[in-house]
Order: sequence, then C-alpha cells, then structure tokens
Amino acid sequence: MNRLHQRLGPWLELLRWNKPTGRLILLIPAGWTLWLTPTSPPSPVLLAQIVLGGLAVSGAGCIANDLWDRRFDGRVERTSQRPLARGAIDVRSALMLLLVMLGLSLGVVLSLDPNHRELCLALAIAALPPILLYPSAKRWFSYPQAVLALCWGFAVLITWAAATGELSLNPALVGCWLATVVWTFGFDTVYAMADRRDDAVIGLQSSALSLGGRVQRCVRICYALMAAALATAAASVEVHPVFWPIWLLCTVLMQRSCNPLHQGQTDIQSFGKHFRVQVQLGSLLLVGLILSRGLLG
Repeated sequence: MNRLHQRLGPWLELLRWNKPTGRLILLIPAGWTLWLTPTSPPSPVLLAQIVLGGLAVSGAGCIANDLWDRRFDGRVERTSQRPLARGAIDVRSALMLLLVMLGLSLGVVLSLDPNHRELCLALAIAALPPILLYPSAKRWFSYPQAVLALCWGFAVLITWAAATGELSLNPALVGCWLATVVWTFGFDTVYAMADRRDDAVIGLQSSALSLGGRVQRCVRICYALMAAALATAAASVEVHPVFWPIWLLCTVLMQRSCNPLHQGQTDIQSFGKHFRVQVQLGSLLLVGLILSRGLLG
C-alpha cells in the first residue's frame, strides 16, 4: 500500500485530486446551474456526466497550470513541492496525462443527449483556449484571476446547455453565470494573496498585487454581487422559501470571512482557510437549492 501511494501520489497531486476542496469549488456552480434550470432536478445520469466532466476539465487545467509554471513553482513557498517543480513527474508524462484528461472531457461531451451535444461541444471548444492559457496570464495581465473567473463561467454555460440544449438571456442562467464569475474572482484573489511576496520578486502579476490595499473592499463587493446575482436567479424560478434563510446566512458569513483580510493576516494558512470557507458556503447554497427545487419544490 505504501509503494502504491508513492507511485500514485505525484499523479494525484498533479491533478489536485488529493485536495477535494479545489475540485468541489468548480463543481458547486455547475450544481447551482443544474438546480436552476427549467428541467430541475437533473437526472442521475446527467449529474454523473457533469461531475465526471468537471473533474476531468479541472484536472486538465491544473496540469496546464503546472506545465506553464514549472520553472517558477520551485521559487514560490506555496507551490515549491508540486510534482513538476520537485521533479517527481517529467514534462512528457504530464503532457500525456493532460491529453488523457482532455480526451475524457471530450468523451463526456459526446455522451450527452444528442439533441444537446452540438452546442455543448461548441462551448467546450470555446472554453479550451482560456483554460489552457490562463496560467500564462500572470505574465502579461494585471488581473489574471479575471481570466480564471471567465473559465469558471463556462462550467455554468456548458451545464445549462447540457440540461436544456440552449442558451438564452434567462434570468436564472444570467444570474448564475454572473454569481459564479464574481465569486471566483473574489476567492481566487484572496488565494493569490498567499503568493504576493514571491510573485513580486519573480515578476508575476495577480489581482492581489494589483489591488494592493483595496483587496478587502473588492472581495467584499464581489461577494455582495454574487449573493445578489444568485438571489435574482433563485427568485426567477420561484424557489421554495426554505432557500432564503440559507442564502441570508451564507451572504452574512461571506462578508464575515473577509474580516481577517482587513486585520492584515498574511500567513498562507489564513488564505487557505478563507478558500475552504467559500467551498463550505457555496456547498450550503447548493444544498439550499436542492431542497427548494428538488425535495420541496
């Protein structure tokens, strides 16, 4: 068992499958979408397809990130022990795994309802360039977290298309997409705060550096917009009243989670804790939607 862990461990690290919170935070907006569509609640088959596709795409994104950053990760405290940075996996093997993950993602798209497949495939192709290029954004763009937020937005668009076979200006879709984009920009800006010192030395950019002392105010605004957008989406589909106390609790706790940013906490653990809190609150909002649109709707 020990030898198996030694052999598989670096591969799981490369995919970040050893850190479930990072995978959940992509699947959460997809879950919101599934329970906000007119076809809610989703079938077990569609739910499994979205989960598998989300895991494959996020794994591919993590590999692309580490390939782009393999020469920098060793110089950053938080990332110095990643598999490519420490030499546990070579570039060729990582590229092969990247192709496997992309192939698995394509397989999921092709397994969708034939009436919805063409649109989903077009969206998946459109999402691929930003997903693969996002890691390079920190070299040429002051707000690379905005690129990641747009990538996350595709999780909403593809999931909606997989469930309904169309895209429109439906308030539920627009609200869920906007909530996902601003929420992602907010929590990833906080996550980037852990690397500010190292990024500044290396010459990489991030919204945490670009915003400077305005980080807390910006993140608070992002979370407020996220709450408003998701509330608009939920109201448009007339969710069960059980959702609203959960929404209010999460809205308050998201704002409260920003307090340490003002207090000047700079240790990596505090930023990681903020990230985990967002996963918990996003999951709680999903539970609220499941209750209001599935069990009680």
